[in-house]
Order: sequence, then structure tokens, then C-alpha cells
Amino acid sequence: MSIVIPVYRGERTLPTVIDELLPYTDAFRTPGGHLAKVEEVILSYDRGPDRSDDVIRDLAHRHSFVKAVWLSRNFGQHAATLAGISSSGGDWIVTIDEDGQQDPAYISSMLDTAITEGAEVVYAKPTNKPPHGAIRNAASRTAKRILQSVFGSGNASDFNSFRLILGEIGRSVAAYTGTGVYLDVALTWVTNRQVTSPVQLREEGDRPSGYSYMRLLGHFWRMVLSTGTRGLRLVTIVGALFAAAGVLFAIYLVITRFASGDIPEGWTSQMVLTSLGVGAILVSLGIVAEYIGIAVNMAMGKPPYLIVRDPALSPLSAGKSNTKTDAAD
Repeated sequence: MSIVIPVYRGERTLPTVIDELLPYTDAFRTPGGHLAKVEEVILSYDRGPDRSDDVIRDLAHRHSFVKAVWLSRNFGQHAATLAGISSSGGDWIVTIDEDGQQDPAYISSMLDTAITEGAEVVYAKPTNKPPHGAIRNAASRTAKRILQSVFGSGNASDFNSFRLILGEIGRSVAAYTGTGVYLDVALTWVTNRQVTSPVQLREEGDRPSGYSYMRLLGHFWRMVLSTGTRGLRLVTIVGALFAAAGVLFAIYLVITRFASGDIPEGWTSQMVLTSLGVGAILVSLGIVAEYIGIAVNMAMGKPPYLIVRDPALSPLSAGKSNTKTDAAD
């Protein structure tokens, strides 16, 4: 297993997180009986304002399993996560935050869930409320519901930065994901099954959040844009509805004009032309949007396919085979 931790402001919390991961760097068995080991912990440094870089150097010096990835500038948590994933080598990749809010003890149960459910991605599903505040929690829930219901972003309500990803898929996604494409959205393009595993979140402590409401809004908007072309498809639908309404309105005006002489001269023809013209313009914009959508998918790097190894040789099936063998022994 490879643990990927994007680091922005981890001077005070990072040593504790590494200490909690230390027991898993030796071979261990999950509650489900699967044998696992953390081979590497990748600290992806995102050029934060504190002395996280010195902490990373010290941890890499003291622990052979700690591997540092240095970004040239601050790109954001998402980009730092992708950089860490692309630098990993484990059969499984776990992404976890630097603040200690996510308990590494749940990695075992997440791995059991992945193998039992045959899932390439497992998201942590908090059983308690995130310790952020009512407004931020409500905004997060609303944003995920909008992504899932309006923009067709699969299981957006389950997205979480604490996730377990099949290694070969995670590295492939990190390699082809274009600028601005959200990791979890990209994973929905190529994975067959995504599930959740229950976890208990811990308090943030006195560490200040690195996200303001404006940054969170920008994060949500990037997720909307990276969900694909559903937003552009809405333009086509709205245009078609307006065009249909324009035709019906034009018919109504013509009938009213002949049935009643109270309508001023020229008003009916003007409104008919206006309603039909607006409908035609919106339909045209919708068609243009469809062409833009094709270009957007190409620019995002959305693949037509992804080649992986024989499923029988995958860590998913290997874990089940090992369990059966161990039980027989």
C-alpha cells in the first residue's frame, strides 16, 4: 500500500500522522484476514506558509518509508494529491489529509470493504458530522447533491479526501487527468464500482482550515466544470423548450389576432418573429454547446478506454485467494 498525503500546512500535525502510520509499515492483517503492508508514505509538499518542508525533510531522514514529492509552487490540494498518486508504486493507494482528522486505523476496514465488494475505489463515509460548522457542512451537502442530481456526477455525495484506490487505476487517472479535472470525477469515468466504508472523524484541533468560503466555492465550480458536458447539454434542453414554447405562443397570437380585433397592427407579427427567433437562437446555441462539449471532453483527457491487467491477477482477486488459502492452512 502507498499512503499519499498532500501537505500544505502540516508543521504541527504531520509528525503525529506519521507516528500513527508507523505500525502499518510492518505486515499486518486486516479484521477480514487480508495481509497488507504500507510500503511508502508519500508527502506531496504544496508550498505552504509554515515550515512543513523542514518537517518533511526530517521525517524522510528518520523513516526510510517516507518519500518526499516537491511541487514547484502552490498548486492546491487536488494537484498535490495527483502528484503524490503518480509517484506511488503500491497495489493500493490511500489518500489522507495532513491534519489528523482522519484516523489511519480505518485503512484496514476500507481494504476489507474493497476486496469484499470488488470495488476499485472506497470512500470513507463519516458516521459523525464533520467538525467544520453548520454552515460549511450544509453547503458541502448541498453542493454534492447538485453535482449528483443536476450535473450527473455519479456518487458525488460520497466523495471524500480519505479514499482507497486500486493502484493501477489511480496512477493512470493521475497521468491523463487534465488541468482543472477533479480526481473523483475522473475516477467515475474508468472504475466499475465505487463504495463507501464507515469511519469516525476526529476533531480538527487548533489547526486553522486552509480553505476560505471563496476557495471552497471555487473548488465546487471546478467540480461542476469537470463533471463533463452535462451543463452544456442543459443549454440545448433549455433552447428546445424555449423553441417549442415560442411556436405555441406564435400559434396562440395568430389565433387571438383573427379572433379579436383589439390587438394593435403589427404587434402579433412582431411577437411571433421574436418568439420564434429566440427559440431558434437558443437551439443554435445548444448545438454549438454540443460541439464545445466534444472539445471539452478531449481537453479534459477523458479516455475512451483504460487498459488494466487481467482481473484474475488484480489485487482484488488476489486478496480473496489469499484469504481462502490462509483459511485452508
